[in-house]
Amino acid sequence: MISKNRLAKRVFGSAFVVSMMVPAMAIAQEAAKAQVLDSQDAWKVSAAKAFSAAIAMAISAFAAGYAQSKIGAAAAGTLAERPEAGTNLIVLQALPEVIVLLGFVIAFMINAG
Repeated sequence: MISKNRLAKRVFGSAFVVSMMVPAMAIAQEAAKAQVLDSQDAWKVSAAKAFSAAIAMAISAFAAGYAQSKIGAAAAGTLAERPEAGTNLIVLQALPEVIVLLGFVIAFMINAG
């Protein structure tokens, strides 16, 4: 059975790799766009860009959800023992949302090109 630490490393590692591959695919599509496209190939590029943007957004949302679930469970235990740590825990709970925002920016950049 996989330990929680190894599972977290695999989840976040794969999310990082995919988030690096998706913009690379978009850049490759932009290079291919420089070639003359006929009307039959234009929809393929558009569909690939939409699919790449969806993957970027989905992976970042799942990674942030996983991180927030772990932080929330730890925060509940911490608040039971030390109620004065509430402000710090709210900040820690909000940090994974940056992952979703970055995924949204990547998705926007893919579709804007």
